Amino acid sequence: MPNSPSIVREALAAIRTLCRAILPIDIDTHAESLRIAARYGLAIYDALVVAAALRAGCGVLWSEDIEDGLVVDGRVRIVNAFR
Repeated sequence: MPNSPSIVREALAAIRTLCRAILPIDIDTHAESLRIAARYGLAIYDALVVAAALRAGCGVLWSEDIEDGLVVDGRVRIVNAFR
């Protein structure tokens, strides 16, 4: 079963191992995503991912959905690993 608690628990453990910091998606992240969506023409979900990357201090965001090479706010560059 793909959504069983044990599978979700294992996935979360892997994420915690790989990620230095896990930040909550809070009201400020949502507000930032609305600004990013309007400025860069992104879908709100994509803008939310970018906003979270900005808040986490990421320099590169790997995404096959967002325009390859886009630089958001001069701080995070979108890279499509499949290009």
